[in-house]
Amino acid sequence: MLHAHHLQPYLLFLSPHSHTVSFPFPSRTTTSLSPRFPVTSIRRGSSSLRFRNLGSASISNSVANGGTEHQKQPVTRAYPFHEIEPKWQRFWEHNSTFRTPDDDIDTTKPKYYVLDMFPYPSGAGLHVGHPLGYTATDILARYKRMQGYNVLHPMGWDAFGLPAEQYAIETGTHPKLTTVRNINRFRTQLKSLGFSYDWDREISTIEPDYYKWTQWIFLQLLKRGLAYQAEVPVNWCPALGTVLANEEVIDGVSERGGHPVIRKPMRQWMLKITAYADRLLEDLDDLDWPESVKEMQRNWIGRSEGAEMEFCVLDSDGKDRDIKIIVYTTRPETIFGATYLVVAPEHPLLPSLVSIAQSKHVEDYVDLATRKSDLERTELQKEKTGVFTGCYAKNPANGEAIPIWVADYVLGGYGTGAIMAVPAHDSRDYDFAQKYDVPICWVVTPDSKSLDSGKAFNGEGIIVNSSNTLVGLDINGLSSKEAALTVIEWAEESGKGKRKVNYKLRDWLFARQRYWGEPIPVIFMDDSGETVPLYETELPLILPELDDFSPTGTGEPPLSKAVSWVKTADSLSGRPATRETNTMPQWAGSCWYYLRFMDPHNSKELVGKAKERYWGPVDVYVGGAEHAVLHLLYARFWHKVLFDIGVVSTKEPFQCVINQGIILGEVQYMACRDQDGNLMSADSTDLLNERKLEIIPAEKVMKSGDSFVLKENPNIRLHARAHKMSKSRGNVVNPDDVVSEYGADSLRLYEMFMGPLRDSKTWSTSGIEGVHRFLGRTWRLIVGSPLSDGTFKDGTVSVDEEPTLEQLRCLHKCIAKVTEEIEGTRFNTGISAMMEFLNAAYKWDKHPRSVIEAFVLLLSPYAPHLAEELWSRLGHRKSLAYVPFPKLNF
Repeated sequence: MLHAHHLQPYLLFLSPHSHTVSFPFPSRTTTSLSPRFPVTSIRRGSSSLRFRNLGSASISNSVANGGTEHQKQPVTRAYPFHEIEPKWQRFWEHNSTFRTPDDDIDTTKPKYYVLDMFPYPSGAGLHVGHPLGYTATDILARYKRMQGYNVLHPMGWDAFGLPAEQYAIETGTHPKLTTVRNINRFRTQLKSLGFSYDWDREISTIEPDYYKWTQWIFLQLLKRGLAYQAEVPVNWCPALGTVLANEEVIDGVSERGGHPVIRKPMRQWMLKITAYADRLLEDLDDLDWPESVKEMQRNWIGRSEGAEMEFCVLDSDGKDRDIKIIVYTTRPETIFGATYLVVAPEHPLLPSLVSIAQSKHVEDYVDLATRKSDLERTELQKEKTGVFTGCYAKNPANGEAIPIWVADYVLGGYGTGAIMAVPAHDSRDYDFAQKYDVPICWVVTPDSKSLDSGKAFNGEGIIVNSSNTLVGLDINGLSSKEAALTVIEWAEESGKGKRKVNYKLRDWLFARQRYWGEPIPVIFMDDSGETVPLYETELPLILPELDDFSPTGTGEPPLSKAVSWVKTADSLSGRPATRETNTMPQWAGSCWYYLRFMDPHNSKELVGKAKERYWGPVDVYVGGAEHAVLHLLYARFWHKVLFDIGVVSTKEPFQCVINQGIILGEVQYMACRDQDGNLMSADSTDLLNERKLEIIPAEKVMKSGDSFVLKENPNIRLHARAHKMSKSRGNVVNPDDVVSEYGADSLRLYEMFMGPLRDSKTWSTSGIEGVHRFLGRTWRLIVGSPLSDGTFKDGTVSVDEEPTLEQLRCLHKCIAKVTEEIEGTRFNTGISAMMEFLNAAYKWDKHPRSVIEAFVLLLSPYAPHLAEELWSRLGHRKSLAYVPFPKLNF
């Protein structure tokens, strides 16, 4: 149990007038911040502890820019990390300490492949949120090495992408130059944090030796009919000159830049991920992933069972036309309740359905729909809109003529692009019918309660009003499930429909109209238009140099400007041909990079079979939850294709996935102003929003009970909130500054101590002071107090004596806890255990070398620089990186 006295020495003291602000901390932990130098208050169970600081540094919020400015006094170093950390980083690099052998690895030893989702090297560099996951994987990698595992812990760069191209367009700088510069900065920052990556395996998706194999995978997909071309409506952004994914369009404009986006049919490469839908769904059950992520993938795949039904279109005299609309429904038992049909604005039959009287209304509506993304169109909360086509169809079950509408909440890419609307038993259809005065027919009644005719009944029940002897269909009195089966059987026997399994999952749109991406390795014959894949021996197809990357404005990709590259000839026949000028999407290079890390220098294969069999699958894969669907789903799809063609030996790429939480910026305090400009409590208005709020500097805030109030007027209650770090808020914390002031080990330790890895947490610049002082106390316990000139003598103050039973008991309690918590990725409580040990050790008269050495080894995955220095001072000439991790033996 952690008590107040355990951590009291780690933080300075505050004046009695300090005030606090709460933010998330591990296991119901609360950390309190002072406006002058925050108080840290930690509660676990019934225990609580508080640290106070007499330092004069302050934390203030800038009202002018909405950000947080840290006004700090110079920090006194608790130990000489500024000398220790560069020293050991040089040592590790010079000695290739973390290099994983390539060809001479001992495969009789167990393996551990721990991987970070490799970053996109943006111009902004790292912020303190990035090292959260990287530190966690580094702790696991160091721990497993010390347990005798062969560890694969690499790093690389997902370097193609639209941001670099946009920057190139704006500045005239080639995207490769900016990307390489950004990569160099990222690499320097990562090395400064002491991560034990095997840099000999570094890869970048923009290098031809890498994307040669991305192109090779595309050719395998093409050979197997899993890559094809189609005219599909896409999100086209004229300003960016590219097609955007649905997730990149918000309220009709591009997420990047806020440019207008329209729906436009274009020739696109598609990957047939739908062919793997069932396997992608079924194999989720065997994965050690967060259940929320697996559920998101299940929902994205969206498997459903139902029926396709045919509705014959009627002419103006009510007679059958030679046009049939096919709808997909998961509720075939409700067919007697279908009172209208809805087709998508992009449905191919729509032009033949529109009457002359309605043509202008439909044309205007379709034009409006092209400006919306699929996400906007299907948003459940939005008001449904539609236009009557002027045409009718015949319900095959009851023979009634029902109107055909066009509405944007139906998507052309899902199902058949048309639905039968049953307003009595679908809330969306009910709202639409109420708005446009379409008939509502109840055909399902609840089993145990009366029907509320004021809203749709979406559940299952007993079928009513559903009989037509003329067509031989009577399902009255049946349960919903029985009736559904009966309707499907009737439809198949009468030729009116068939059983159908459907998926929300759409084939993957695999082309972008941009320059900065992998070239697609196909040509089109000039005389026939035939699509011809390049031979594998012609790979890589190198991206040509361009000076002008700007959009053409015609829909033609920028690569079309490379005329001498575009115009080519078939290598076999010599006939003139034209290269594909679309490029692959950014997802392509990140779909398989984990395989290349296993064998990064292989020029003959994507990955050697023996190495893949040994290293695969990835044991632990750590990254943000924002990649829960697309990246992980696409990578699983490619992996399964590679499994089918014998390139990989496992069905899945990542056995365990962990999503780290996000780190929010410092807490901001806000109040409102009334019409006269006077400050008022933030909770006293119903119009609480960003425009009405004003940020109050932290030094003007104090805690009062459970609230925060203005010091000069405690009647004004403040709104306290932490925001996601962003440039626009000015609350981004640069890890370079933290490392310079406190050291990399302090940053690593603090990010792990803030709270459980998977939870979101609030950054506190003052909070890092606590773990920094913990490391300083560790240093002084083992090395001794500084000399009069501020330096430290060589060696340590440990003694070559047998430890007492109490000392052994204390040590092995710490060993047990730290081991258990690393295995469970509960790093914050593992740190607490080491803090408890240190407090106990300060009470000992002597510090036996065997106990101190074991403690240094326990600390080393968390604070490797300090641990290496202490290990060296304890008389060891080699790195501790492969020394066995202490085992519980008491």
